[in-house]
Amino acid sequence: MPAERPSLLIFDVNETLSDLTPLRGRFQGIGAPEDLMPLWFAGILRDGFALAAADAYADFAGLARDSLRALLAGTAHEPTDLEAAVHHVVSGFAELEVHPDVAAGVRALRAAGYRLVTMTNGSSALTEGLLDRAGVRDCFEALWDVTGPRRWKPHPRAYRYAVDQAGVRPAQAMLVAVHPWDVDGAQRAGLVGAWLRRGRTAYPRSLTEPALAAEDLAELACVIG
Repeated sequence: MPAERPSLLIFDVNETLSDLTPLRGRFQGIGAPEDLMPLWFAGILRDGFALAAADAYADFAGLARDSLRALLAGTAHEPTDLEAAVHHVVSGFAELEVHPDVAAGVRALRAAGYRLVTMTNGSSALTEGLLDRAGVRDCFEALWDVTGPRRWKPHPRAYRYAVDQAGVRPAQAMLVAVHPWDVDGAQRAGLVGAWLRRGRTAYPRSLTEPALAAEDLAELACVIG
């Protein structure tokens, strides 16, 4: 544990709380290989990061549609109705479920006295639906996204926005994420970083080492509870 016990846990959403696996089926549904899904998601992040680096902004849904059009157009996988296919895939975000460990882990962390919020590069409205379906929406006091700071994580402004909204100092907040780049960005902004491995074993050496690492939320609740 860090020297100062954090009072606020800020959760990333996409892949940290939500399981993106069903989106692979959406690719199959439009006649494209399911293995394109991770490449597509990486392209969304790439463009969001590039805009943040240029001190600019676009919303997640718009970049998701643009990235998918670029991935499919002019290829052997291009559907007859490209726009309908793009809508079919992107709308899948609204039907995702949480990872199996999330509900119990969230409840344990809330019971341990932590304040819980989310901060996503995606949509707070989709986060609300995700947590409602999981039955843990009431455990979170706020759901935020980058439409507030108008900068994608890992831009420092995104993390500052979350701690300012919560009324805490950066050192009093812990960012919980499956993405090393998110953990690194939070720590560079003065927050504590907790990395969820979710089956991964290697954390990039070029990034700041996380203050904590756990396999999933169940283990994290045990470590910091």
